[in-house]
Amino acid sequence: MTGKWNESTSYQPCDTEGEPHQGTELKEVWHVAVTPENDKFQYTYFAHKINSFDTAPKNLLASDSHLRPDRFAVERGDLSKAGAEKSSLEEMQRAEKRTRKASGHQFTPRWFDLIDGVTVTPWGDLEIYSYNGKYPEHWATVDSSDSNGELDIMSIEFNPWQYGNLSNK
Repeated sequence: MTGKWNESTSYQPCDTEGEPHQGTELKEVWHVAVTPENDKFQYTYFAHKINSFDTAPKNLLASDSHLRPDRFAVERGDLSKAGAEKSSLEEMQRAEKRTRKASGHQFTPRWFDLIDGVTVTPWGDLEIYSYNGKYPEHWATVDSSDSNGELDIMSIEFNPWQYGNLSNK
């Protein structure tokens, strides 16, 4: 494998010494997508699509990143407000972590379960999680709701917090 993460990657079959096999060619497996002309943040078309509210699922969870206030500010071009909002979110994360620690609670992911405790890997001792399969059940409930599919993003407050908004505490 060869390349740069922000340009392209290619591969070529090699021997155990890393020398390319005779008669093989370097083949590109990925290259960075074209960005729209004059795009302020050089986002690709794909990045624009996945960040768009038009492609957001109906009945967003209050923790969905589409709702982050710093993101709204960036989209409006108010980078100063975006920075302040991001700092505020980070402080709320710290407050939640302090509260969780003081309460003796452990963070538990909703869609993943811890398996086998800590596993020794070449990258250090890691907790290994396995997808628990509950996400489709959640979305089946959302899809069968009586929502008409209209989404007023501004009416949903970003709230990923386990203990509520701790920013005022």
